[in-house]
Amino acid sequence: MSDTRTGQIGRNLAAVRQRIAAACAAAGRDPAEVTLVAVTKTHPAEDVTRLASLGVLDVGENRDQEAAPKAAACPPQLRWHFVGQLQRNKARSVVSYASVVHSVDSLRLVDALTDAAVRAARDTPLDVLVQVSLDDDAHRGGAVTGAVEQVAESVAASPALRLKGVMAVAPLDWEPDAAFGRLADVSARLRVAFPGADWISAGMSEDLESAISHGSTHVRVGSALLGNRPPLG
Repeated sequence: MSDTRTGQIGRNLAAVRQRIAAACAAAGRDPAEVTLVAVTKTHPAEDVTRLASLGVLDVGENRDQEAAPKAAACPPQLRWHFVGQLQRNKARSVVSYASVVHSVDSLRLVDALTDAAVRAARDTPLDVLVQVSLDDDAHRGGAVTGAVEQVAESVAASPALRLKGVMAVAPLDWEPDAAFGRLADVSARLRVAFPGADWISAGMSEDLESAISHGSTHVRVGSALLGNRPPLG
């Protein structure tokens, strides 16, 4: 796909990749350690196809009702990351297309995803990140600090899920360094019990540099790639 929109996305992508490379250089890290997840919510499937043509194969969505039809309309080689708060009644739909769910924050959601993944008879386990509530405000999503290990243990015990690490969104009233520093501490504690759970999903368009400096392995970037989101219909 080659058109004006593809050219603009390509320029944006180059700029984001340069930011990632610079942040990794400053942190003494290899840019290959950081996966760019393109968050495409409210943007059309055509933009996802454009990203795929530019080499971006990891795509993030936060609403199942948008993600499911979009995934069906896009190239099959993509890896879909569900990054938004997930209602248990959407678990069966999400496991049909997602490779990774970043936002698992309760034992009940673990059970729902396990049941859905078993029923779907997936070829591979569903990769899961435990979403951490950095300010312990569970109303905004995320497991409060004391519950993270309990949720992780439930994921690790599931026959159909695979624990990969942690995810968080920096609270609006926090400095990014404070937020991502706390998440790095949670990740380190979790890896004592689960050494393979080494993914850290943190950082978005405005704060990816801080997240990378604190060990983020997956940055979730939307507006810096695709521009301001069109309004939901």
